[in-house]
Amino acid sequence: MVSSKMTGFFKNEDCPSSNELLEYQNGDLPRTRGSEIGRHLGSCDFCEAEVEFYSTYPQGRDDNTSEIGEIPAPLFELAEALLKNRHTDSRSLNALLKENERMTVERVE
Repeated sequence: MVSSKMTGFFKNEDCPSSNELLEYQNGDLPRTRGSEIGRHLGSCDFCEAEVEFYSTYPQGRDDNTSEIGEIPAPLFELAEALLKNRHTDSRSLNALLKENERMTVERVE
């Protein structure tokens, strides 16, 4: 079941871009900006979850290409569900969360 805590789980205009969060997770930001993002993560569950995602599903760091890797299917489906406002039907979101949990357990084993 989706908790009411999830209602405020979104990126806002004060949040760093996804590229900056990926650079933060990879340790590729200047110290000052990294410190700013670190403080932001202390108060933003969404960005903290995004950085955690990048640590769980490492993105390519090939410096010879600017190509962005393919988004993992569970994240794509979750984003699509949220963007289409299917999150009001908690069954869809719960199914995606259960699938992610199953994949995490399989990965650990």
